[in-house]
Amino acid sequence: MALTPDDVVHKEFQHVRFKDGFDPEEVDDYLDEIVVEWRKTIEENNELKAKLAAFESGQSAAEPVAAAPVAAAPAPAAPAAEASATGTSAGIIELAQRLHDEHVAEGEAKRKQLIEDAEAEVARIRTEAEAKQREESARLERERNTLEGRITELREFERDYRGKLRAMIEGQLRDLDQKSSTDSTPVSAIGL
Repeated sequence: MALTPDDVVHKEFQHVRFKDGFDPEEVDDYLDEIVVEWRKTIEENNELKAKLAAFESGQSAAEPVAAAPVAAAPAPAAPAAEASATGTSAGIIELAQRLHDEHVAEGEAKRKQLIEDAEAEVARIRTEAEAKQREESARLERERNTLEGRITELREFERDYRGKLRAMIEGQLRDLDQKSSTDSTPVSAIGL
């Protein structure tokens, strides 16, 4: 696989459920691919440097390949190549770390947003429930007031009814008393 810097920049890792970050195996595999490609690039770079050095010294194009490993030139180039590889590897690791940090920050921002949304939903539900509770309390209070008014009306009706019934019975008793006093014929006269 020919790996390009754009491949590194645009690589997306799968998110892992129940853990923060990415699948470590996938990240390691990708970094291994990067290392292999960079080593090939470094090797090609060293070969081209050896050919260039041979060309500049006047040797033929066939000689540098055979002579390069034996000649003294690769010794000084090796530390430079290692330094270049180390710098490149450090750059790749830095890039991977930056991508990791960006994805973690994105995940944390999403988590924060989800929490804020959930808290807003809780507040909305609580507000609706409190409003419903106030409405129900007001409705029950009105119903209680209506029932208390009806009870008061029934008590007044009962009191008036008892008063009228008592007045009627007392009137009947007075009428009976008056009839019996006007009808003063002795019982013995009737023949009883």
